[in-house]
Amino acid sequence: MKQTRLDLEPSALDDTGELLALLDAWVASGWLRELDRALAALLAELQADASPLLLLAAALASHQLGHGHVCLDLRATLADPDFALALPPEGEQGGALLPSRQLADLDVEHWRQALAASPLVAPADGPPDTPLVLDGHSLYLRRYWTYEQRVARAISARLATAQPIPQDLPQRLQRLFPQAPGAHHSDWQKLACALATRGSFTLVTGGPGTGKTTTVVRLLALLQESALDLGQPLRIALAAPTGKAAARLTESIGGQVAGLAVDTAVRQAIPTQVTTLHRLLGSLPGSRHFRHHAGNPLALDVLVVDEASMIDLEMMDRLLAALPTRARLILLGDKDQLASVEAGALLGDLCRDAEQGRYAPSTQAWLEAQGGAPLDADDLLPGDVQHYPLAQHTVMLRHSRRFGEDSGIGQLARAVNRRDAEQARAILRERHDDLHRLRLRSAQDPALERLLLDGHGQAKGYAHYLQVLHETRPEPTLTADDPAWQRWASGVLQAFDGFRLLCAIRRGDWGVEGLNLRIAQALSRRGLLDASTPWYEGRPVLMTHNDYGLGLMNGDIGIALRLPEADPQPGQAPRQVLRVAFPRNDGEAGLRYILPSRLNAVDTVFAMTVHKSQGSEFQHTALLLPERLNPVLTKELLYTAITRARTHFSLIEQRESVFDQATRRAVERRSGLLRALGE
Repeated sequence: MKQTRLDLEPSALDDTGELLALLDAWVASGWLRELDRALAALLAELQADASPLLLLAAALASHQLGHGHVCLDLRATLADPDFALALPPEGEQGGALLPSRQLADLDVEHWRQALAASPLVAPADGPPDTPLVLDGHSLYLRRYWTYEQRVARAISARLATAQPIPQDLPQRLQRLFPQAPGAHHSDWQKLACALATRGSFTLVTGGPGTGKTTTVVRLLALLQESALDLGQPLRIALAAPTGKAAARLTESIGGQVAGLAVDTAVRQAIPTQVTTLHRLLGSLPGSRHFRHHAGNPLALDVLVVDEASMIDLEMMDRLLAALPTRARLILLGDKDQLASVEAGALLGDLCRDAEQGRYAPSTQAWLEAQGGAPLDADDLLPGDVQHYPLAQHTVMLRHSRRFGEDSGIGQLARAVNRRDAEQARAILRERHDDLHRLRLRSAQDPALERLLLDGHGQAKGYAHYLQVLHETRPEPTLTADDPAWQRWASGVLQAFDGFRLLCAIRRGDWGVEGLNLRIAQALSRRGLLDASTPWYEGRPVLMTHNDYGLGLMNGDIGIALRLPEADPQPGQAPRQVLRVAFPRNDGEAGLRYILPSRLNAVDTVFAMTVHKSQGSEFQHTALLLPERLNPVLTKELLYTAITRARTHFSLIEQRESVFDQATRRAVERRSGLLRALGE
């Protein structure tokens, strides 16, 4: 490899060798991946006279995929290269190496023309065999261009597919959503159900406590009751992107179905088990492909997908291909949460106009007729079918029942979501029973360990689940099949979910990796566990990849426990063996016990990234912010972390400016999906 130069001039954009040396320097700085640089080198081999501007754009397009963008937006990149490319602020690293210096004199039209002139790049309506696609000022890797176009076509087809509507829909809705006497306001849950009856594609978005689960249960009752009246029961499935999200929905949906005011036959025809999208589609191990696809579609009439903000572009493409267009697809989620780790921000893109409504007069009139009341949201704006087709299939749930007006967590989440840093800081300084703020003197401040182990007030820390582990352990003489062991293991897992430390980054004093070791050592000093070996009782672990052989999915969390062996020697007490207890994620009740030696793709999980926490909730959630602003710190990350807390939220910071600056920054995932949909 050519030796990296540290005194590169803008001439790197005129010479292929200089450009590749520049990319080497960016890789060495941790700004690009080796994969990104390798793509540029490959294209240089495919086209001997390739422009350095093409190679740069290709490397950056690959880099953007790694940060969740579907394409490279040339204009946005040149407007603010360091922020657009998620690089550190100038002055922290880099100097002349920073893209803002290297790209300072580049003109966007000159860059676009250099790309368009290459045989490796095709326009949107050009030949289908080039590795790159240029659509306006956006450069795509071919595979992701294809995903985006197929998703847009599939959604458009669904928007144009009408479904039969029961003639007595208002009466059916009234039975499921009885209106209090004298009430004349919009019931957005009822309106979401109404909207979902008439089309093959429905978006329901809302924050925590707005009733997404309640809405979907009553929607399924509405649809199934109508179908049973016709003697044609619907085939329904419920899914979520991760095992944790699927388990959470399974826990909450069963009781709600049992309490529905409908006939027993209707309740029995509503599923209560939720599966993961990978299981639903039938993952083929060692492959990106699935058993269900356009040639072998899912045998379903209705599919509900919860936590849809976590669905990436490729998964959405696979899902839409496998689901018949005549089947209803209902996507639920919080549009304001972080998007998928992989490329795409599907729910955020699709729900762009959810807050403003943008209903056409005909849509609004129909909703008011079915709901029996005028739409009363103050911030609704008018729209039309031609310019806002998605809005006619979208409902935003607006009233949180978990976080009331006096809730500190709710107030803080709303202020952060509005990017109102001053208001958010004021809320943190007020006295709220459910909010706690810890200001650290340094990364080694002992106050951090005290909070993480002991919590504060009524909010618990990690010592609690280990106390449950030790104090409620069954008698060692009990055999492995005694139900006391499963009750104990379930109780430990439940206690562990009472608290979680969330981080924005993985490495360093403020990152997941160092904090997991630090917390384990602190608990070991307390005598609550023995962390002197890699595997120890009480170690919590997070699956980092799917393991189909073990029936475990990426994101599943288990705890190592000493449990009796299944076949003890006759006349002897059972020997205790360390195994990892995982909640089942296949819709069955109970736990799954795995020997540690069989678990290869796991990390210790006292601390986890905010991204990994999506789909989960904890009684007490603490967010630890790094000492300086980082590209991943945005209002979406803060909002997601805050709303993981059910009853208590703790903010741990060293500098107030980091939280305040992050609140003012919003994720801007670049894609062309709405353009492809004609919006």
